[in-house]
Amino acid sequence: MRADEIRDMDDVDVQQAIEDAQEELFRLRFRSATQLLENPMLVRSLKRDIARMKTILRERELEQAEG
Repeated sequence: MRADEIRDMDDVDVQQAIEDAQEELFRLRFRSATQLLENPMLVRSLKRDIARMKTILRERELEQAEG
């Protein structure tokens, strides 16, 4: 997910997307422990998407606190 796509979403949608991505990451990690993943780069991609979404939420928090 790209940053501009995330910025177009409201805070509730971003938070829901974070929760969904974290759940998917958990499932992928669990699956990777038991079998070989068809796309191991998906784990890295999900981690980066989660970090990107959290960063944008934090930016919005700071903007609101600033004024």
